[in-house]
Amino acid sequence: MNNKNIVTVTNLSKLYGEFVAVNDISFSIRKGEIYGFLGPNGAGKTTTINMMIGLARPTGGVININGVDAVKNVKKAQSIIGIVPDESNLYDEMDGFDNLCFCGALYGMRKAVREKRARELLEQFDLAKVGKRPFKAYSKGMRRKLTIAAGIIHQPEILFLDEPTTGIDVESARQIRQLLITLKQSGTTVFITTHYIEDAERICDRIAFIVGGNIVAVGTIQELMESVSHGHTIELVTDSNLELYSDELQTLFSGCTVKMGTDHTVSIVSREAIPLLPVLQYLNDKGITVFEAKEVRPSLEDVFVKITGIEAEKLRKEREKGGAVK
Repeated sequence: MNNKNIVTVTNLSKLYGEFVAVNDISFSIRKGEIYGFLGPNGAGKTTTINMMIGLARPTGGVININGVDAVKNVKKAQSIIGIVPDESNLYDEMDGFDNLCFCGALYGMRKAVREKRARELLEQFDLAKVGKRPFKAYSKGMRRKLTIAAGIIHQPEILFLDEPTTGIDVESARQIRQLLITLKQSGTTVFITTHYIEDAERICDRIAFIVGGNIVAVGTIQELMESVSHGHTIELVTDSNLELYSDELQTLFSGCTVKMGTDHTVSIVSREAIPLLPVLQYLNDKGITVFEAKEVRPSLEDVFVKITGIEAEKLRKEREKGGAVK
């Protein structure tokens, strides 16, 4: 990955009547990175990606993709990008090989070139054994993989994916995440929208949180973690209830808060790092056995909730429904 921007979006907006779906957003994508839009249903993710790939016309703003004005020159922009929609656009009656070859033909690839590339992709995506099966006979996971293969048949420099792992099984989702990482390693830039925090956390180099059509935070996972002050937390599992010692602990270790959990667990939270050894020594002097002691680090989920005010449970329910996020 380098610092050269392959995509620059400036003051992008989309209105439907008086409803503001995307509100004057600006961001850039670096060449060779996986950049993710993370947000709940109705956040504006699909509207944004549709404007970027030419399926929706912006109300205002500029989209520049690899030097091409993607608003004024939609066809030219589409010729240099790969697109994987949330719903497959392949043909049910055609087999996997023919679907890939057909997509290659649409991009102007010569027959010998597109057939060679189709065979390579079927092997790469572990679909060679089903390459001659009609697309309608594929599982959801296989359908998604073939749709991604079709999106990169012409070897685009940047690939756009809308909710790539929605509605598929865990193993297929894992395979798709790995495929995207492999594409990145080969030099392809990847832009994904998702409401799966684990997808964003596992594969994205940078993430934008989008809520209500507004980008509220952008950064690497590390940068997003550092932007929110979570303090430091030590979690202990003991053989006794520490509620009796709560006030004393808070006095001894100034600035900390003791939170009692269930099954003899306790969390000690402080803005400053808490030295573990004196805490263990104090409890030992009280005759309390500590079975487990660990520092708890904030997750991307914690950061998302803190910045957006949206409970991660809302995203989980959307995942269980398997519905695409717009």
